[in-house]
Amino acid sequence: MTDLDTTLTAGTTLTAKDFASDQEPKWCPGCGDHAVLQQLKNVMPELGTAPENIVFISGIGCSSRLPYYMATYGVHGIHGRALPMATGLKTSRPELTVWVATGDGDALSIGGNHFIHTLRRNPDLNVVLFNNEIYGLTKGQYSPTSKLGLRTVTSPVGVIDHPFNTAALVLGAGGTFFARALDRDGKFLRSMLKRAAMHKGTSLVEIYQNCPIFNNGAFEAFASPEKKEETALFLEQGKPLVFGKDRKKGIVLDGMTPVVVDIDKEQVSADDLWIHDESDLNKASILARFFDDMSVTEDFLPRPFGVFYAASHTTYEDALTAQIADAQAEGCGTLEELLRGDNSYEIR
Repeated sequence: MTDLDTTLTAGTTLTAKDFASDQEPKWCPGCGDHAVLQQLKNVMPELGTAPENIVFISGIGCSSRLPYYMATYGVHGIHGRALPMATGLKTSRPELTVWVATGDGDALSIGGNHFIHTLRRNPDLNVVLFNNEIYGLTKGQYSPTSKLGLRTVTSPVGVIDHPFNTAALVLGAGGTFFARALDRDGKFLRSMLKRAAMHKGTSLVEIYQNCPIFNNGAFEAFASPEKKEETALFLEQGKPLVFGKDRKKGIVLDGMTPVVVDIDKEQVSADDLWIHDESDLNKASILARFFDDMSVTEDFLPRPFGVFYAASHTTYEDALTAQIADAQAEGCGTLEELLRGDNSYEIR
């Protein structure tokens, strides 16, 4: 996870308070950002990295204020540019632990190109994507993840843009780790943040985060206890996909099509159900498509939460370091040889 010289001195014990800055969060009361901040502070002591070797980088948006509230190094950057800044830092200082705080607008709109190219390059970054399906800081315009039909100040008769599916976008861009969590499910969110931190490569945790001012209740179907049993599917490695009251519903694959079954009525055994495998990109891609409109009940599929996909691939900074070492091993040569390169032409 970190190099030896970045870890805590033996015998040093830190708590969440050690990662809290002296700045008071400037978020609205009830904003989900408060819960995410708390779980980040809770998980930091478990990672064994000294605060001075951790950096939080952000762009612009409500969530992008987060670096001010962590007692680590931090950069509050410009809109959509957090990921290239984080990549540059990790490349030049690979021993540091680098986190990125970004929102659905910051990452997927103005930062969309940086987003997909960061995923394919796979630098060792921990990206926390706060998704409230709205632009909160600039007062309620619709964002790339806003639901169809949502009425906002920039869509007074309803959004007509089809929203981004973050999971499908991450996997399609070559991402090596994707997980989803909910701001109100603190224990589960904390476990996802820890899994992301342990991943070598670009980890992305999408957090469904409530905006009580401009998009209140956007994720209530997955958050309220009386609804989440039927609407949320919690993924566990090596375990069958089950959900519903008393976990009586399961998912089976009919070819490549997921189908909901009643375990008791259809006498389905655990062996017949879809068993979750984080290393299976094809099945992760199917899970990413469990993205139904909540108003549609026919053929309804629950929304998955947890680690969809985790794979080990060479990181960008490791590949670059190896390339530089190979070039140095070949010798420096002269400036004339460097400029001439392998091909030259003699003009007669």
